[in-house]
Amino acid sequence: MNDLRPIRAKSGTNQEGTSAHNRRVMIDALRLNGQLSRADLARATALTKQTVSNIIEDLERDGLVQSLTAVRNGRGQPSTPYRLVAEGAFAIGLQIDRHATRTIAVDLVGTVLARAEANLPAGGPATGVKTILDLIEKTRRDLASIAPQSEQRLVGLGAAMPGPFGVEVDGDDPWMMAAWQNFPLLETLAAGTGLDVALQNDSAAAATAERLVGAAHGVDQAICIYLGYGLGAGLILNGELYRGANGNAGEIGMILSRPRGAAEHERTPLEYRASIASLCKLLELDPADPELYARIDAAVAGEDIRLPGWLDAAVYELRAVVQALETVFDPQTVILCGGLPPGLARLIVDAMQPLLASLADRRDRSLPRLQVGFTDPWAVAIGAAAEPISRTFDPRFSAILKTRSADAS
Repeated sequence: MNDLRPIRAKSGTNQEGTSAHNRRVMIDALRLNGQLSRADLARATALTKQTVSNIIEDLERDGLVQSLTAVRNGRGQPSTPYRLVAEGAFAIGLQIDRHATRTIAVDLVGTVLARAEANLPAGGPATGVKTILDLIEKTRRDLASIAPQSEQRLVGLGAAMPGPFGVEVDGDDPWMMAAWQNFPLLETLAAGTGLDVALQNDSAAAATAERLVGAAHGVDQAICIYLGYGLGAGLILNGELYRGANGNAGEIGMILSRPRGAAEHERTPLEYRASIASLCKLLELDPADPELYARIDAAVAGEDIRLPGWLDAAVYELRAVVQALETVFDPQTVILCGGLPPGLARLIVDAMQPLLASLADRRDRSLPRLQVGFTDPWAVAIGAAAEPISRTFDPRFSAILKTRSADAS
């Protein structure tokens, strides 16, 4: 291995009682860099060579890491590279949307192995839960047929749905999933699957997907603007997904903004003008139509005369959003992603140029201020599946703080 090449990794700690954190740091380094020798790992993570060797042996024993053929560099001793074992862990992701539900299975490195989708029946969770549990079971069976050891190595179920969570919801508001918001979803899924379950909003799930296998891979500070039926943002700060006090961080679609020419009392949520729902309303499209992407693509390609008006309003809002997010969070990049066709995403990003001046407009940038990320209907499901992987294996600075606090007391 080349000891001079740059390696992306978080630092471990040689303090006692932090072995679990150091394991996560090592797994994260291998995920980011593909394969590394013990010397590479020690240099990148600031851990002692003995600590690295002990952890590597543990990870090999647990079936999470494997050694590769030794490599000789120069006249020194050959070094043995290590990499993650993709089959070392698996996770299931679930997306619950207003009109459909999707499930997906991934391995430790984020490779999609199985997927399934179904329309959600009318009646909310009273009828939809069975559809969802049946879909999860089908995905587990499909995964087991590909990877027979998967049931013993399933680390959890990640669920994602539109937020915000824990707020008063008007049952007639088409932007909210009122019945699902008030339903004991986590308890029902855990009881029905026997898996550990966590819930996040769809924009956070999209950001998780970008962080694991997308445009935010290896980026510690990134904002992912999720444009789907609604509008939200996933905040990746210091390499971790920031959720906020109630899991509602990044609900930018709820920002009350005033359209150009409107009076002060006419402020409405930003997603009323910048979302797939608002586009569908303008183009008279059904958001539940399985051919929705194709119809939107046709409108873009055919230069539908109604499209420029929507694009102008959406771009007006989104340029201001990007400038505000850059000013508040100082990210390395902003990523536009979500449930929209890639052609529309590129059209929006191109129309947003030039971006408004901000603190992010620097000469020494290594990443673009704004770029396109995942743009397909499965982005949220992929992120939902990535969440249990992240929850189980990613290093968290808070873990060190808790250890140090306990030692100090």
